[in-house]
Amino acid sequence: MESGAVLASSAFAEAMDRVADTAGVYVRLREKLSKQGHPEWFVPYVSLEESASGITDYSCTFLMGLLQTPEYAEAVMRAAFPRESTDQIKARVELRMRRQAVIERAEPPLLWVVVHEAVLRTCVGGKAVMAAQLEHLAVLMQSPHVTIQVLPYKAGAAPSHLPFTLLSMDGKPHAVYTETPTHGGQVDETASVVSSAVVMFDRLRMAAQSETDSLALVRTIMEDHAR
Repeated sequence: MESGAVLASSAFAEAMDRVADTAGVYVRLREKLSKQGHPEWFVPYVSLEESASGITDYSCTFLMGLLQTPEYAEAVMRAAFPRESTDQIKARVELRMRRQAVIERAEPPLLWVVVHEAVLRTCVGGKAVMAAQLEHLAVLMQSPHVTIQVLPYKAGAAPSHLPFTLLSMDGKPHAVYTETPTHGGQVDETASVVSSAVVMFDRLRMAAQSETDSLALVRTIMEDHAR
């Protein structure tokens, strides 16, 4: 932590402030460091993600960052930034992995993700990477704080053809995050937009398989990749 190689946890920063009697200096420093490296347009989302009581996501291209293994993330980054060096890609992956502290803390937000079957079958990074990624997904699905449903091919046309993330604060829907291939991402807190996203996600949940059936499908596809 002293060298900056690892980001201090919120609890550690709060403890440092108590011990040093620095009235929030370490907490503020941690918050500032946690944003370094992110594009300016992504910082508002990161801030909301860290304080959200709930995160609901529809993944229809790649698995969302909070669910990715380092190897899967590296393949995604390499596809998006083919001209970057190995060190630059490594830095991007480390930044993404750092965000996963959100779901690893003592009281994490409720993470509810609907994943299209196509995402699970797309061979990102090779068969070994996909098999390990789906094994990681199956482990996460055992957590009481994580709900993952698969939207199968047989469900037909999806209620949404684009990915999006809905963030809740204090148990209430608060903001929607979306991305475009040319203008980055944006956070929208407009009440009508948030309301539409809630309805959209409800429809996705209804069309998706149950948690039990979803886990079984994840394991089946994992075995397909392994073979």
